[in-house]
Amino acid sequence: MVRVSLDDIVGIDYARVEEHITGFIRGQVEGAGVKGVVVGVSGGVDSATTLYLSVRALGGGRVFGLVMPDSTVTPKEDIDDAVQLLRSSGVDFHVIDIAPIVDVYKSSIPIYDSEEGPDRVPVGNLRARIRMSLLYYYANKLGYMVAGTGDRSEILIGYYTKYGDGGVDILPIGVLYKSQVRRLALRLGVPERVAMKPSSPRLWRGQLAEGELGASYEEIDLVLYSIFDLGLKPEEVPGATGVDKRIVDLVLERYRASEHKRRMPPTPSLDPIRSLMVKG
Repeated sequence: MVRVSLDDIVGIDYARVEEHITGFIRGQVEGAGVKGVVVGVSGGVDSATTLYLSVRALGGGRVFGLVMPDSTVTPKEDIDDAVQLLRSSGVDFHVIDIAPIVDVYKSSIPIYDSEEGPDRVPVGNLRARIRMSLLYYYANKLGYMVAGTGDRSEILIGYYTKYGDGGVDILPIGVLYKSQVRRLALRLGVPERVAMKPSSPRLWRGQLAEGELGASYEEIDLVLYSIFDLGLKPEEVPGATGVDKRIVDLVLERYRASEHKRRMPPTPSLDPIRSLMVKG
């Protein structure tokens, strides 16, 4: 029987990973004819790793950072970590409290009820979309592109907001599982407290990714790696990894339910329209 462990996932050459991703960032920036990248920095491992890779690829003068907390939701330590990461990276940055922007939306929406009730998820996703709007404002103003901070684990299970943190130009760490990102972060010099910090989108007070997902990222990565990289059948995964069948099913359901996030919006078939335009 095949045996799969977390060591199989994280035991890769991170020097080559860094070289590959920094080359990708440079190539995308040059190919798009832009001057640099804007990165939203939250104080978590994904944004810290994206920031550090961007600086190594382009230099600090071609990277701009945005810290966009909601002061009613975001823990102070996350803001402090984000600011410290940006200062140590030598990049220009702004801190924008999005709480007043969220309040304007709330007061302007006729069907808004209560964030402690049915509006928790819509308002949480609204925060992500406000942040996306600000990132693109700066990108347009500076002649930059938006470097997203999503990793492969989040992309495959759809753990991001459509047209929020999913609305970006490039995804430098989109080829790395969360457990790989943590190891790369340590190699790059990201402080351990940030590299190993429990992940959270911070879309509402007290939100933690693994609590919401119902599984640890180590378990999620083992399932994803076994199926998408090793080609194991779902029913083979529990025996190969030791991950409970319930979690395997949970991960696969999240993958299937989020397929729409990984595709362009569907359109009707073009053939009937083309037949009306092109005759003979």
